[in-house]
Amino acid sequence: MKRLTLFAAMSLLAGPAAATPEPAASAASAASTLAAISDLGQLNGQALACGEMAIAGEAKQLVIRHAPKSRRYGETFEEQTNAAFLAQGQKGHEPCPAAATFSGRLDELSKRLQALLPTAPAASR
Repeated sequence: MKRLTLFAAMSLLAGPAAATPEPAASAASAASTLAAISDLGQLNGQALACGEMAIAGEAKQLVIRHAPKSRRYGETFEEQTNAAFLAQGQKGHEPCPAAATFSGRLDELSKRLQALLPTAPAASR
């Protein structure tokens, strides 16, 4: 009975600590990360619509390597990819950028993601 009482008391004390919202800095970091993933999705969609498959493949690999494995980040990437793909195909939209422009934007986003979410070193096999 003493153990049950002790367990209940510890649970009550631990509850508020577990429910504490994340700090503002962490929330800002999450927003920055989500914005970077969104921008990468836009680049991916435009690259797909313009036939730049190598750029699109690299963009997807960046998401796989850096983005947190959660529905929120995956859906953001997919939604932005679809929106950019459809926008590029609409009449009156600007022509496709040069391959060098795509590559420069991809490098910029890669550096941004690496600063926000560095990957863990690969484990040796």
